[in-house]
Amino acid sequence: MPDYRQLTQGISSSMAGLRQDIPEVMKGFSALAHAATQNGALDKKTKELIALAIGVAVRCDGCIGFHMQALLKLGASKAEIEETLGMAVYMGGGPSLMYAAHAMQAYDQMTAD
Repeated sequence: MPDYRQLTQGISSSMAGLRQDIPEVMKGFSALAHAATQNGALDKKTKELIALAIGVAVRCDGCIGFHMQALLKLGASKAEIEETLGMAVYMGGGPSLMYAAHAMQAYDQMTAD
């Protein structure tokens, strides 16, 4: 399984080049992310839990890493994360179960300090 701290740092570094090379696309994506994650009928933590579940369902390690970081900053509990992963597995079956294990590895790595 990936080292999620290194993975997210590496992706962040790679995105710096994209911000320089395709700035309008990156600004647009950033604006979309900002708008989508604002508190509204759903709070930020709930939205990040949804994003983690989608990251698991589509098998995106980068998504798992970044959304796990956000969830930990927002104070998500292990139980909240695990219940979210349960829903992802329910909706995505066996492949989502494999990535739910990845998500818990990310949780363990990011809470080890």
